[in-house]
Amino acid sequence: MNRKLAFRLLALLLLSGLQLPLRAQETQPGRTVESLLDVARSNNPEYAAMRHEADAAGERITPAGALADPKFRTEFRDITKFGEQSATLSPSRVGSTRYLLMQDLPWYGKRDLKREIAEMDAESARGRARGTWSELAARIKTAQAQRYYLYRNEKLTQEILDLIVRLEKVAQVRYAGGLAAQQDVIRAQVEQTGMRNELIALENESRQVNARLNALLARPASAPLAAPELLRALPAPVRLDHAALEDRVRSRNPLLFAEESRIKAAEKNRELTYRNRYPDFTVGVSPIQYQSAVKEWELMVELNIPLQQASRRAQERESESMLAAARSRKDAASNQILSDLSENLSTIEVARRTEMLASSSLLPQAELTFQAALAGYENGKVDFATLLDAQKQIRQARQTQIKAQAEAQIRLAEIEKLLGEDL
Repeated sequence: MNRKLAFRLLALLLLSGLQLPLRAQETQPGRTVESLLDVARSNNPEYAAMRHEADAAGERITPAGALADPKFRTEFRDITKFGEQSATLSPSRVGSTRYLLMQDLPWYGKRDLKREIAEMDAESARGRARGTWSELAARIKTAQAQRYYLYRNEKLTQEILDLIVRLEKVAQVRYAGGLAAQQDVIRAQVEQTGMRNELIALENESRQVNARLNALLARPASAPLAAPELLRALPAPVRLDHAALEDRVRSRNPLLFAEESRIKAAEKNRELTYRNRYPDFTVGVSPIQYQSAVKEWELMVELNIPLQQASRRAQERESESMLAAARSRKDAASNQILSDLSENLSTIEVARRTEMLASSSLLPQAELTFQAALAGYENGKVDFATLLDAQKQIRQARQTQIKAQAEAQIRLAEIEKLLGEDL
């Protein structure tokens, strides 16, 4: 009984030991781009900083439209009572004590304009935060596409290496039988060495991409990532209509949203600058105390006199120029964004057609060519160089397919960055 129990425990330990790597693989981000975006959304410090700046800008709205704090002043008058007593600061012993409570009041509408300017600044900050996330997400999606390309290329190179090892064995058998030259065996060995060098280069590139991606995720550069086994499905061609996407970009692009908010803020600032032609006021109430009783009350009104016209006209011209600059910046950004959209849509369509051609035509043809070349070499009808060329055609076809898939994902990421949202 004890031996059976010990055997069961050992079996459980072995099973748990096998499951640990699988569970660790499951918890590592990197298998899908969504798992990477989830980590970046909560960990990336640049995006966190932009969110905090947007929150800070939102908190400026209330102070911008609030009245200034009231001011209080106290005046002790005739503290010696015409020299009849020593100086004192006691309100009941001085000649009189004046208390003045004052409040600054801006011209009608200025507070509303300041609050609206702060609101537009907050909207612009939120747009910049969205733009930061769109840029970050695009970089992560691009890095994931690069990881997928390198991962699939590495697997393909290993498969080709295994194939060349088998071809070397075929060449050795034929050489041993006097049916092939020794050069065929040497050629196969040279090809293997080249494949191993390519594997080393691909491994180095993968480490560099992983390090860059981990930096975006705020993880250690050498932190493990799951193998990028899945790519996102490309949207249907009908969802990539240029006119529809152009309208969406105009209304949803984070950069254009931020620039539009800047234009509105500049318009409000121009209006506020023109309001500065009118004076601001300060009103106050002042009770005056004699000994221990308040016997007088005063009211006061103070206003600034806007006499510096040259200074105000310069400020008004400045506000007009800032508004024109904001509009020009938006126009420039819009032109560049729409140009980028058109370029990426064209490239994603080319990548889609290239992948389809490679999958449906180029790759099957290359495989048939290789099978025919292999059979011909085994029968002595073709030489070993022809067989290697046929193998290279298969590799080139599959590399074309993988590259087209990765390129389509990169261009999709760029389009989503322009949209500020996923398609």
